[in-house]
Formats: sequence, C-alpha cells, structure tokens
Amino acid sequence: MQMLYDSDSFVVVHVQPTEDDQPLAPNVPALARHGFEIVDKRSGKEVYLDGSWAELFQQQIAAWQLNTPTQEEVEDTLEGYAELAHTPVLVH
Repeated sequence: MQMLYDSDSFVVVHVQPTEDDQPLAPNVPALARHGFEIVDKRSGKEVYLDGSWAELFQQQIAAWQLNTPTQEEVEDTLEGYAELAHTPVLVH
C-alpha cells in the first residue's frame, strides 16, 4: 500500500498485491491486481477503483507526472471520482 496523495479533502492510496499476500481465511481470494482507494474526507466516504477504473486512474497519474497539475486540478479530478463513493469510511 502506498499513499499517493493527502490533503484536507482527499486521500489516495495505491493498493498493490505482493508476494506475501495470502487469503485471510479459507475460500477468501488474495488480492490479485492493483487498485486505488480514494477517500473523500469531507463526506466520510470512500471508493475503491480496480479493473478498468484503476487503469484509467493510472493513466491520469501518468499524465500528472508529465505535466504537474495544480492542487485545484488534482482536487477537481478526485471530486469526479468521489461522486462514485457510496461506502462510508468506518475504520481508517
């Protein structure tokens, strides 16, 4: 797990599988691919992006690395993803 962004409004964490990832219980699959967790601190909700959503977000990060955005641009983008959030953050 790697923290990518932390502001007063958002936290973004990149979750990646490791060789040590083992199921916590029988019949529970281990993490097979990477994803991104975006927490909207203002609403107290989070969204986990995996699959094609994670790939799209990864492309956004790559674009940011080429052309450093302002904090406002980053927050505007995260706001769009945060609209997908329906899961309240219970433990973080």
